[in-house]
Amino acid sequence: MVAFGKKLKDRQVEEWKGYYINYKLMKKKVKQYARQIEAGGIERRHVLKDFSRMLDTQIEKVVLFILEQQGLLASRLDDLGKQQDALQEEPDFAKISELREAYREVGRDLLKLLFFVEINAVGLRKILKKFDKRFGYRFTDYYVKTRANHPYSQLQQVFKHVGLGAVVGAISRNLAELQDREGSYLSIYDQPALPIQEPVIDTIRAAVDRLSYSTNFLTFLGQHALIMQEELPIPLEESVDDQRYHFMSLLLNLANTFLYMVNTYIIVPTADDYSMSLGAAATVCGIVIGAMAVAQIFSSVYFSAWSNKSYFRPLVFSSIVLFIGNAMYAMAYDFNSIAVLLLGRLFCGLGSARAVNRRYISDCVPLKIRMQASAGFVSASALGMACGPALAGLLQFKFKFYRLTIDQNTSPGWIMAFAWLIYLVWLWISFREPVHPTEEEHAPESTSGTTNGDVLEKGVTQPLLISTKAHEDEEDDECDASEETTEDSRAPVNSFGAAYRLLTPSVKVQLLIYFMLKYAMEILLSESSVVSTYYFNWTTGKVAIFLACLGLTVLPVNVVVGSYISNMFEDRQILLVSEIVVCLGILMSFNVFIPYSVPQYVVSGLIMFVSAEVLEGVNLSLLSRVMSSRLSRGTFNGGLLSTEAGTIARVIADATITLAGYLGESRLLNVTLLPSLVICIVSIVATCFTYNSLY
Repeated sequence: MVAFGKKLKDRQVEEWKGYYINYKLMKKKVKQYARQIEAGGIERRHVLKDFSRMLDTQIEKVVLFILEQQGLLASRLDDLGKQQDALQEEPDFAKISELREAYREVGRDLLKLLFFVEINAVGLRKILKKFDKRFGYRFTDYYVKTRANHPYSQLQQVFKHVGLGAVVGAISRNLAELQDREGSYLSIYDQPALPIQEPVIDTIRAAVDRLSYSTNFLTFLGQHALIMQEELPIPLEESVDDQRYHFMSLLLNLANTFLYMVNTYIIVPTADDYSMSLGAAATVCGIVIGAMAVAQIFSSVYFSAWSNKSYFRPLVFSSIVLFIGNAMYAMAYDFNSIAVLLLGRLFCGLGSARAVNRRYISDCVPLKIRMQASAGFVSASALGMACGPALAGLLQFKFKFYRLTIDQNTSPGWIMAFAWLIYLVWLWISFREPVHPTEEEHAPESTSGTTNGDVLEKGVTQPLLISTKAHEDEEDDECDASEETTEDSRAPVNSFGAAYRLLTPSVKVQLLIYFMLKYAMEILLSESSVVSTYYFNWTTGKVAIFLACLGLTVLPVNVVVGSYISNMFEDRQILLVSEIVVCLGILMSFNVFIPYSVPQYVVSGLIMFVSAEVLEGVNLSLLSRVMSSRLSRGTFNGGLLSTEAGTIARVIADATITLAGYLGESRLLNVTLLPSLVICIVSIVATCFTYNSLY
């Protein structure tokens, strides 16, 4: 294990050593404060004041040096610009080549400066975390809020990095103009999407993206996917490795995600009718729908483990199993067997390769487009969720093909079996297996980790609290070493127990919230056919339209939240309000006092579903930033934990529907909503208690 203090020392630019934050000094000061408080020699308020002053001084030193270096870079760019103007009058290809190399050299020096900013941000985050841990006080929250919002904020000058952005723009523009444009007079401002074939520009942009991880629609969707990113500063010599990336392979993973979500929800409008046609009660639809989720609990684990060695073989296996499962589901009617029906759905669940899809994006997609790929993962899921019920609504026919019955109940199985067969052929032809790194290559040199509370949501302060984990200085006392050893190890965990021990109280609460919202959504969706038929005599087509409309709200809701609401409010505020609105939606759904009506059902369902979608996005966004970095890779990763929590919630919800059916369809609605309400209230209380204790 490499200590953070030693790592900071090793990665410092030699001539800049005097301008880095003095992490070692501040760490010793924290220990001194702890001893003085224990001895009663100093008051806590004096500690806060003194430490704030020390941080201000350290940050000011860093800021002034950054401004000085920006000035030097700007001066060099000005000189190069004059040389470029001279070459416009008398072109000289040799001098143009030298000029381009000079601009690249400025770019490489800019990368050093960006790395300087990021390594100091890591140090600040670490010392703030250490202070909070020592004294049990959320000093980070106080310090960042008071400094970031001040008009003369040093933090803003660092992390908004407007000056650095101007330098990046100047280098990009001039290198683009010096490229062979085949007579074009257009600049990068006329065609901003035009690629600049300069590796140094790509590396600079990746570094800037890491520093300015402000919330927008793409980042919000990407975090919604809980595809955890490696957040540590990368040494300047290292370039982005694109060799493992293959666009068609990424497209195949997104197609797998889409088809699986279609497969999940295409049977929901007809599951109750199918169950009754085989002699079972309508509420057995809960078990039929939930059988897929039951199998997914196990398939997520072995697919996650399998993806450590291959991506192609798990996807092939998934396609074959899903083809078999859907064929069994469709043939259950002609066999007149509810057992075959359930086995078919179990097989479909055993083919869930979403863990592979996530891992491919996190491991093989370059950092510069990983957020777009993550957003594509969420969009494919949302589109599949909407298309499944809509497609079921269109399959309103009945005929015989040889001895096989094809009607509204069996056609979803046949359609999906055919779709997976086509996908398997496409996969076999087009997928390219990426080279898997050896264990030694895969082990990172540096570490990343959990971040602190609500200040994560502030765009201006994001880099300060970026999800980076660095080890403590070697000279920590034994107490500090024992506190940090488990948390700071970068080795992937190898069991659910080890993963659970890494979860902080706030992460556990967020997983509880995820469980709650998945439970509530599954109750709403899975029993929609039974409830709407019992109260309103809805046909399969009407149920399909209702479910498709709910699914179509996913992307617009994420646009609004990711682009607007998350920039106006803190994530923890959105989190709590969304939980309360979900609770109100559940309360509105109960059938009490007045006759149940279509407007009540539709409006309450829409409120519950939309608020749950908002809650899911914000909750997973927070999880992706505060979960331990040890859960960013390996079999038992953060994505697997969240998937298992949501899948277990769905299984319990579907079992609840079937069990409640024994009490009669007239009581089904209220009986199934009651656990949702209880879990929702518990999650709200847990959220309030956790954040009050932290903040």
